[in-house]
Amino acid sequence: MTKSLTQLFERDLEALKNEINSYSNENNLWITNSNINNSGGNLCLHLIGNLNHFIGDALGNTGYIRQRELEFSAKNIPVAEMSKQIDDVKGVVKQIISGLSQEDLNSAFPIEVFGHEMTTEFFLLHLSTHLNYHLGQINYHRRLTI
Repeated sequence: MTKSLTQLFERDLEALKNEINSYSNENNLWITNSNINNSGGNLCLHLIGNLNHFIGDALGNTGYIRQRELEFSAKNIPVAEMSKQIDDVKGVVKQIISGLSQEDLNSAFPIEVFGHEMTTEFFLLHLSTHLNYHLGQINYHRRLTI
């Protein structure tokens, strides 16, 4: 299971990097309006923070300190910097997930996230679908802001 999870996260984080780099104008990453509250750039920062927090720190004890409010309020971060952050989190995710045993996957995730206990395997699957949900939003945002 860890091999499959690692491959999915690597594939989808690479797709995230490609989306961010595919904006025709870097400024378009940060466009919002009354109907679109979250820009593609902020959704990207949110995904980076989310994975660094829940996989990096919660499972790998990396010491990452999440500043969730900045994931949605920071603006005009250069694409090159976000691409590097995506590569960095991809390395963290790969290292940590590939080091998990089946026993680790079957054990309770160390943080109770939704008000109830869940296995690490279940929560990692949730994080993968969360990544894909926002990846689709970023793709749509990019195409709307051409």
